[in-house]
Amino acid sequence: MFNNTKYKSSEDFILRIIPSITMGEDKDIKDDVEGNIKLAVKPKTKTPPLYRVLMMNDDYTPMEFVIEVLEKFFQKNREEATQIMLHVHQRGVGVCGIYAYDLAETKAMQVMNYARKYEHPLQVQLEKE
Repeated sequence: MFNNTKYKSSEDFILRIIPSITMGEDKDIKDDVEGNIKLAVKPKTKTPPLYRVLMMNDDYTPMEFVIEVLEKFFQKNREEATQIMLHVHQRGVGVCGIYAYDLAETKAMQVMNYARKYEHPLQVQLEKE
């Protein structure tokens, strides 16, 4: 960068240094001045697939227990839980909720463990939406 050139004054030295600094400008800054604008590219994220948590009917699990499970694990109020329970009872299967896979799987496991704890054969399955 430095050569053995002798400068007559400090002004002469500054005038020779400044052009060499400005010549190495960032190309992006120059593009902006000329009107070329770089757009930020946002990565596209996919929404995770959703899964239905399905409850199966059986002849042994009490209706009141099913309502309790729906209230406790799926945050349904008493009326919603009763409607879902009746749907399961009459049609053989009903949707408890729709969640991302991890959450759906966790809820299904919690329900199954809770039912086994109280010795009920309640079955819950996942179905991709």
